[in-house]
Amino acid sequence: MRRLRPLPLALSVLLAACATAPSPTSRPQAVTPVQAPKTAPVHDLARPAASVATPGDNANVWDALRGSFAMADCDADPGIMEWARRYTQNPERFENQIGEVAPRIAYVQQVAARHHVAGEFALLPWVESQFRPVPGGKNMPAGMWQIMPATANALGIQVNKNFDGRMDVPAATDAIMALLSRYHDDLDDWRMVDYAFNAGEFGMKRMIDQHGAPPAEPVIPKMPVKRVTREHLVKLLAIACVIREPARFNVSLPTLPSEQRLVAVNVNNSMPMAHAASHAGMSPEDLKELNAGFRNGVVDTSAAAYLLMPSSHAQQFRSSLLADNNDGDMQSVSGTAVLPPLGAVLNAATDDSQSAPSSPKNSRHATASGKTHTVKAGESLWSIAKRYAVDIRQLEQWNHLAGTSVKPGQVLKVSAPG
Repeated sequence: MRRLRPLPLALSVLLAACATAPSPTSRPQAVTPVQAPKTAPVHDLARPAASVATPGDNANVWDALRGSFAMADCDADPGIMEWARRYTQNPERFENQIGEVAPRIAYVQQVAARHHVAGEFALLPWVESQFRPVPGGKNMPAGMWQIMPATANALGIQVNKNFDGRMDVPAATDAIMALLSRYHDDLDDWRMVDYAFNAGEFGMKRMIDQHGAPPAEPVIPKMPVKRVTREHLVKLLAIACVIREPARFNVSLPTLPSEQRLVAVNVNNSMPMAHAASHAGMSPEDLKELNAGFRNGVVDTSAAAYLLMPSSHAQQFRSSLLADNNDGDMQSVSGTAVLPPLGAVLNAATDDSQSAPSSPKNSRHATASGKTHTVKAGESLWSIAKRYAVDIRQLEQWNHLAGTSVKPGQVLKVSAPG
């Protein structure tokens, strides 16, 4: 166990984790602002190798998920089997539930793999919310990750009256996976990462300083944590257990055809959600559920310049907007990003010369081609990375930043030099 890096206690904020499934409840959790995970050698058993399936890849999502697991199996602790049986006590209902959220699980697994996070954590939203986009009240957690407002601020996730990034699947998932990756850098034990997610990183560090790192056995560490924290890990391992051995619980896991996988289509101009849904051939309700971060029925590209949708609807969306664009419509679309916050952007569907006349959004695009961005009040390095569809780690490298802090007026390079 390497010595842990000390972090200022004043940086701690709250992150919520649910005590029971499926109803989420808030729990305190201390985090510090996320820095991009290091590109470091992978521990033999600690970090899974990245294995990312693209939307066109017919690889079985469940095989990919099992292959990325890094923690204990079903028989490691009686509590794991107890909760696994609870989850599957009504096999038909479980199959329906897991089938509904399978596209989200596949998407989250891709992000986890890119951050070298153990595959079990792709199932963490099942413990938190059963992958539902839970809206948050004042000072309450929100989204499928159940993120507290203060935590969102620390992670650079935008939350305002028009947009709640905690409800945005790509933004929130990437931020959480970066956080979990950093936790593992500090704690070097995926079990402690889960404890830290539920109870707070600083508390875990103090506990390890006092009692030492937990041994491999028992699988559920006998540390002086609250029951809800210990149970949180048990629940996570339990749902992973069901994915490992579904037949053991008399359930079948659904197939996920490539056309049902989620992709994010980059959108150049703001538009009503209903307008976007019509172009995509989806109901406004279904598109809104996948893009719940937009609060006012408008796709606001200043907050998130993409829409998450099934792969089968992405081409129709692009083609429909292209047709409108050619007819002089102010709406336009640039392409598809599998994981836009990580900068994985596919070929553009339209040429920039076909876009609408000059507008504030088009001006921002021109700025991107000029390779610089001037930081405005309220912006974070994360929001800037998302805006220009680049990796936050690239921004840190291009601008020689030691962390993620930026100041208004600061000029940043937003594309590779040269």
